[in-house]
Amino acid sequence: MRIWLFIAAIMGATAVLCGAFAAHGLQTRLDAQAREVFETGARYHMYHALAIALAALVPARAAAATFLGGIVLFSGSLYVLALTGSHLMVWITPVGGLCFIAGWVLLAWTSFQGPI
Repeated sequence: MRIWLFIAAIMGATAVLCGAFAAHGLQTRLDAQAREVFETGARYHMYHALAIALAALVPARAAAATFLGGIVLFSGSLYVLALTGSHLMVWITPVGGLCFIAGWVLLAWTSFQGPI
């Protein structure tokens, strides 16, 4: 499970970088709505980096993997949408959201699978 804790740490660091980039690097380059979309991606990125860390400690590999998929699909699609304006990515965002939900369900299911 060390690899999942490592991935959680990297995801946390990249979430902070994305948040800082949104606050400082995109201030003059994107309009307020696009920045808000980007910041939503960064916020969910961080929430689920922490969720991966929790899943690594439990351990719940399937939940960790599903959270990672959610970060890539949900947050990644919001980053692309904000930076490019490409609305093709909005079809991917809900799939990422479903990954987040599935990850939480898997984490809950794992809690009943024996001693932690």
